[in-house]
Amino acid sequence: MTMSTIDRTKMSVDELYEDMKAHLSDIVPEPELRIKAELAYEINQLKIERNAVILGHNYMEPALYHAIPDFRGDSLQLSRQAAQVDADVIVFCGVEFMAETAKILNPTKTVLIPSDKAGCSLAESITAEDVRELKRRFPGVPVVTYVNTYAEVKAECDVCCTSGNARAVMESFDSDTIIFLPDQYLASNVAAETGKRIIVPTVLPDGGFRYDTSGEYDVIGWHGRCEVHEQFTVEDVANVRAQFPDVTVLSHPECSPEVVAASDFSGSTSAMIRFVQESDAPRYLLLTECAMGDNIAAENPDKEMLRLCMVRCPHMNQITLEDTRDALKYMRYQIEVPEDIRLRALRSVERMLAIG
Repeated sequence: MTMSTIDRTKMSVDELYEDMKAHLSDIVPEPELRIKAELAYEINQLKIERNAVILGHNYMEPALYHAIPDFRGDSLQLSRQAAQVDADVIVFCGVEFMAETAKILNPTKTVLIPSDKAGCSLAESITAEDVRELKRRFPGVPVVTYVNTYAEVKAECDVCCTSGNARAVMESFDSDTIIFLPDQYLASNVAAETGKRIIVPTVLPDGGFRYDTSGEYDVIGWHGRCEVHEQFTVEDVANVRAQFPDVTVLSHPECSPEVVAASDFSGSTSAMIRFVQESDAPRYLLLTECAMGDNIAAENPDKEMLRLCMVRCPHMNQITLEDTRDALKYMRYQIEVPEDIRLRALRSVERMLAIG
């Protein structure tokens, strides 16, 4: 699910409509599909005029996801594609930190994001000064930062990671202790997977933080959480299993350790996609951003996906076909990263890509 195998820039509106209808008739109402096809046609023509490439994250709404991206995938896959694209303009259909990562890797290209409101609760949970303070408190300890952070934070760390390679990144250090930021749940899940002990801070009334370092620990975490994945509970899993005993539950590692433990499989969005494609379970439930469940259902019509997810990321939901068209039409919402920050962040991102 990384590259579009169809050149939709050569399709007419009617051909786009029929193509989208074949994939999405059970997901998107037919009258809406006609409107979406007209928008997709405009975007694909603008893409030619601007010599642009469109990157689409797995969390994009189905009509956009199946109509305009040249490359589709998770943060790691799209970071790799961003480093290799041969185009003047990159349009990142995702949230701001993703577009920043594309700009870090492509300083001479114009990088656009369709909405200037597409943030991220994780990225906003930590600042560069927070990282500097952690390094003062724990001198010499390597810092791993989730790619779901802004450029100024990436610039302060030793290496970035994604949910897909977090374990490999953590194990790449010959160190007894690792600082792992900012997702408390991802850090806790990787720590549990690798047999490590984690401490996370208590947030103080004045906005500061305190760690209890009286016991033994291997991982120093943070208190950031994804506002989507933290909503899933063990009770949700139990209720679904009571109704569908043969369901296979897949969770993202940004879910709580308790939810991950109650699931049958946990992995990045790409890992979940591969799991569904390669297994033959009677039915599946994905505990992640619900647009991805629709996208997987469209790609795997022979697999039964339980449509029980009602959690939509408010930031990913900002990215629409209309705004993607206008981003290309008006060349608006350009991403800029100060060069001194970009160069330091680049080292962290390149180390992430090298680990794979």
